[in-house]
Amino acid sequence: MKSAERTRIMGVVNVTPDSFSDGGKYFKQGDAVRHGLDLLGEGADILDVGGESTRPGAVRVDEDEELRRVIPVVRALAAEGAPISVDTMRVSVAERALDAGATILNDVSGTRAEPEMALLAARSGARLIVMHWREHSVSMQNAAHYDEVRADVVRELSEQLAIVRHAGVPAENIIVDPGLGFSKTGEHNWELLAGLARIQSLGYPVLVAASRKRFLSTMLAAADLDRNARTDAGQADGRDDATAAISALSAASGAWAVRVHAVRASRIAVEVCAEWNARRTAGEV
Repeated sequence: MKSAERTRIMGVVNVTPDSFSDGGKYFKQGDAVRHGLDLLGEGADILDVGGESTRPGAVRVDEDEELRRVIPVVRALAAEGAPISVDTMRVSVAERALDAGATILNDVSGTRAEPEMALLAARSGARLIVMHWREHSVSMQNAAHYDEVRADVVRELSEQLAIVRHAGVPAENIIVDPGLGFSKTGEHNWELLAGLARIQSLGYPVLVAASRKRFLSTMLAAADLDRNARTDAGQADGRDDATAAISALSAASGAWAVRVHAVRASRIAVEVCAEWNARRTAGEV
């Protein structure tokens, strides 16, 4: 893997008052824009702007509120030249975000919440991230049951991808996401990460979004590594360390991108992996 082909870094810009990851620290428009620019400075390649929390148990915000949160931030960051992904399940928000300068639609429902999202992607030419998803956040953990999680996720993603392709979205515009934490237990998440090749077998670029998720703190607690380590948002610092490790492993596995909150450490991780792979490949010639 040459450096130019390294795994991309998608920096998270949450414009929400109740995010599990940053406690609403960037809810105000100005704070969110400054945070996005800071993430670019730390090495983000893409900024993923979202105005609706999808933590387990979260209740959806209404459409007008999501628009109020997201569109001004997308417009301001796009005006600064930032590549923008919009994290939304609503076609109306996605359409306005594209008009404001976004170029990627990150639909965590995989277009299942509003099937017209696939038609918007086809019509606009935007790239579309199709995530494995079963239910909205308020009840999604009730659906965390699988016969064999890797096989089941691949099968369900295949079915949704067929719908997206039928809607006219070209293969080169599609990215897939295994949906870590969405209707998944910690054990399911680890199984999917360790079996990333199964997701890649679908034939599309893969986004890995493990950043600061609960299963990481569970692992850290089991290893007795989370004591007395807290960030301003009340999260265990160890989650960002664990996220950087997953970024390196995802890059080594050929992931298209990793979606992270703490950009610098993951950018370093994927750069190290790119150099490692380049030297290893050169040594094999």
